[in-house]
Amino acid sequence: MKLEGHELSRNVEDRRGRRGPAIAGGGGLIVVVIVILMRLLGAPPEAQQIAVQVAKGIQQKAADQVPEDGSGGIDDASKVFVAQVLKSTENVWGELLPEYTPPRLILFTDSVVSGCGSASAAMGPFYCPADQKVYIDPAFFDELANRHKASGDFAQAYVIAHEVSHHLQNLIGYSDRVNEIRARGDELTSNQASVRLELQADYLAGVWAHYAHKEYDILEEGDIEEGINAANRIGDDTLQMEAQGYKVPERYTHGTSDQRAKWFKKGLQSGDLKGCDELFRIAYERL
Repeated sequence: MKLEGHELSRNVEDRRGRRGPAIAGGGGLIVVVIVILMRLLGAPPEAQQIAVQVAKGIQQKAADQVPEDGSGGIDDASKVFVAQVLKSTENVWGELLPEYTPPRLILFTDSVVSGCGSASAAMGPFYCPADQKVYIDPAFFDELANRHKASGDFAQAYVIAHEVSHHLQNLIGYSDRVNEIRARGDELTSNQASVRLELQADYLAGVWAHYAHKEYDILEEGDIEEGINAANRIGDDTLQMEAQGYKVPERYTHGTSDQRAKWFKKGLQSGDLKGCDELFRIAYERL
């Protein structure tokens, strides 16, 4: 992708490496506990004072190890890349939909607390409608390349654009439509509705790529193939075969590899927002 010199989104929050501030913030409590314990043990005042100074030193060291921006000392190209892609989605959707309000994107490591509850990085990138934020552990991009055989910067951009598309669905009401179906309690119907929502997010990611390239010339040779391959490699059927050696179609929640690649490609080629409605009009078997 050709992103050098492109703007960075201001809606990226880096929560990686925040264990340090937690220790530093709780340092005062640690000092109090040490003083109480030493008094109970009958330690002389001089020893108590030395212990307090040591505890304060540990507290300060923990604070010094974590930058004020909360990045935990992590300053890498992936953060810049994420901010550039997110800014691109903000530009495209802001032009197509004047009422669009962008989500905030949270970078985290291993686990995170969101408006939808606590989540592990093992579940992959996700969008939380409760707080309207996208959550990504950048380590997922390594997994995408190594485990799912979907390498490349545009494959990563597709993932970001897909999650941002869930925010768009939340804003324009498609998510509510699916939630109403889920509320009825039928698992099969709920799963099929979820598939439609996920394929629509793939389609919208394709629409983003269509206009991002048209307006900002971001795509290079091979990028489109990277995006299609990424959509293909994380289909339900492919993931189930890798995990258990057989497919269970009634448990699909994101769509098959062919479906995901198909709808991403359709959005990319057409750039037509009206294509979103098609996913909810046609029979499930024709997706």
